[in-house]
Amino acid sequence: MSSATSNQLDFSTAAINQSLSKERKIELYTQMVRIRRFEQAALKYYNAGKMGGFLHLYIGQESVAVATISLGGENDHFITAYRDHGHALAVGMGMNECMAELFGKQTGCSKGKGGSMHYFAPDKNYWGGHGIVGGQTPLGLGLAYGVKFQEKEGCCLCYLGDGAVNQGAFHESLNLASLFNIPVIYVIENNGYSMGTSQKRSSAYTGCLAQRAEAYGMEWDVINGSDVYEVRAKTHIAMERAKKESKPTLLEIDTYRYYGHSVADANAKKYRTPEEIENYKQNHDPIILFRRKLIAEGVFTEEDADQINKAAADEAAASVKFAEESPAPTIADISTDVYWETDNQTEASKIGRHFFND
Repeated sequence: MSSATSNQLDFSTAAINQSLSKERKIELYTQMVRIRRFEQAALKYYNAGKMGGFLHLYIGQESVAVATISLGGENDHFITAYRDHGHALAVGMGMNECMAELFGKQTGCSKGKGGSMHYFAPDKNYWGGHGIVGGQTPLGLGLAYGVKFQEKEGCCLCYLGDGAVNQGAFHESLNLASLFNIPVIYVIENNGYSMGTSQKRSSAYTGCLAQRAEAYGMEWDVINGSDVYEVRAKTHIAMERAKKESKPTLLEIDTYRYYGHSVADANAKKYRTPEEIENYKQNHDPIILFRRKLIAEGVFTEEDADQINKAAADEAAASVKFAEESPAPTIADISTDVYWETDNQTEASKIGRHFFND
């Protein structure tokens, strides 16, 4: 049911990548750099005591969110777990609203009530940001079912970490997705560690985690997450399967995180060797690799790439200033936005139904 990842294949020649213009390639690179610089700024100010709660950084995994979401259309939906900043910026959320949410301010995307793990942008078909391990997997199933129910050509990309594959809700979701032919694509962002536990010590498997899909008669594939072109090419196949055949897919994208499970992970350097982390940075960093490819293709120059990096760093710094200067929520705010339908007095609030209305 799968072709294993092959570093020998040139996925830049895939039709979905051949269709990319120079401008679009630069945009994808820019998105990745913006995520990196946003996360680095967030780390700095979290350590400075400016933020509460947890902070799960996406540094090292940028290509996964950017490459997969770049394939999205009008009727495609996205939902993820608590490592959600990268996906948020990739769908088009602004740094200001994202940084302000980390600072717990009114101008944040969730008005300062959600923090790092609860980014949302319904207008961009982005449904969070969920703090419960595996809790987003049945929700992603429901979003995809809604697309099918409304007879629209679309799908839902539901992201999860490698640790979430052992949650019961995930397996229940795979069963229903296959049983009822739901156009959902589960994307395992396999960064090698479930919090502080390696994959070999946390999960029983033979070849890979995605192979579990075979138990449900579901298609699966393994993807090299450091290659933007490969992520796009293989994810596109799964999305076409979902849209044209209404069939689910389980994708496992191999990636890596530079830092711990969260910034509060005090043992991040104890369960991984410095050599392991450095090897990824030097040989598998998705931003460095994509930069080299685009320079080799003549898409931009070293100087152009440096300018993109500087602009992203400046934007991140400006978002911190915006967040610091934004007002904090008031006591009265605690009773608002509990139920969106009720707050906005919609028709759905009168009948208790919303998503499946004609």
